[in-house]
Amino acid sequence: MKNKIIPYNPKLKELARELRKNSTLAEVLLWKNIKNRTLGVQFHRQVPMLDYIVDFYCHELMLAIEIDGNSHAFRYFEDANRQNKLENQGVKFVRFSDSDVKNNIFSVCMTLEEKVTSLITPLKSPQGDNLKQTLIKVHERIKPYIHKTPVLTSQLLNEKAGCNLFFKCENFQKMGAFKMRGATNAILSLSEGERQKGVVTHSSGNFAQAVSLAAKKMNVKANIVMPENAPQVKKNAVKTYGGNIIECESTAKAREKKANEVKEELGASFLHPSNQIEVIYGNATAAMELLEEQPDLDVILTPVGGGGLIAGTALAAHFFSNKCKVIGGEPMEADDAYRSLISGKIETNDTADTVADGLRTNLGDRNFPIIQKHVEKIIRVEEYEIIEAMQLIWERMKIIIEPSCAVPFAAVLKNKEEFKNKNVGIILSGGNVDITNLPF
Repeated sequence: MKNKIIPYNPKLKELARELRKNSTLAEVLLWKNIKNRTLGVQFHRQVPMLDYIVDFYCHELMLAIEIDGNSHAFRYFEDANRQNKLENQGVKFVRFSDSDVKNNIFSVCMTLEEKVTSLITPLKSPQGDNLKQTLIKVHERIKPYIHKTPVLTSQLLNEKAGCNLFFKCENFQKMGAFKMRGATNAILSLSEGERQKGVVTHSSGNFAQAVSLAAKKMNVKANIVMPENAPQVKKNAVKTYGGNIIECESTAKAREKKANEVKEELGASFLHPSNQIEVIYGNATAAMELLEEQPDLDVILTPVGGGGLIAGTALAAHFFSNKCKVIGGEPMEADDAYRSLISGKIETNDTADTVADGLRTNLGDRNFPIIQKHVEKIIRVEEYEIIEAMQLIWERMKIIIEPSCAVPFAAVLKNKEEFKNKNVGIILSGGNVDITNLPF
């Protein structure tokens, strides 16, 4: 356990023993969760280093976990200065408050797991040519499990929009949405041992169906946590694809708690619908196919919900086109991504009363940096504009799309001058819609 930051100060070593005996409730709770999770590395409690005691520390990764950030029960030195000394020696810190741990332990654990994963396998976020080659390998890997969806055009819609539109029809994808791409890559990225223990996610939408179907094709057990009041049609779809439904109360907290319980009980791997790098890379393949077929695109538009599709699309445009920009479409009633790009931090919505139900989620810490770096802008549209755009596609193209799909097309119709005479790609994200409850 010794490294350049150790041997310990003898006095601190003795104090560390006392602190272990008198751990705070938050420390005890987090420690139980760390011990119960398969992180692939070992953490130690109350580790004295230099003139500081770290709440939890992994020597292999030089990763420290601190409860309450810049404050500590032992104030022998100013905490910020002491932590800076350790950071200068290469220690990485992850900080949580007491309330974070007590009120949202699942989110805390997911953040920690993502941090550990990124440090164990730096290629999770490769740069430059490495990432381009990674995306190519991802596409080759998932090809046997997905459709290469068609790119459709409509002269009538071109005339109405004043530009050349190319619709990448992920509504024709297996299970009816682009989510199949990310879910497939995420499962294929697991080790054989991890696959044997199964996967778990919490979703009542397209990702639930995608994980169920992708897992079925690979003989992996898929555990899908769904709210008890989820529409029966969605539950039936998950069952059709072989997913094991685990019901919970209809709150986000209950869904996270139940998914965490399943993960701990079975050792299943958690798959995030949009804020997981393997999912983002899988999503990128839709735009890669579009650019391969239409290399002269000036811009690609996607809807923006959790951020996984637009982040993947932005990576594809960056590495597989010399000029193509990426723009997002977002409902005015759920414009957290629009505000996030302005503020520079992840914003949330107090309400999300939009017909585009697939876009009611928020960005995550894995996709937001990609969006910040590679997305040109986000255009907001009103509810009536979404409905009108959706109806136009149904009527003129004779295809079924979800309301969320219509958002980027509505953005083009709203800003005709910006897209005039340009070659514009639009990713139609999915076609799983309740045809008995259409908005038009």
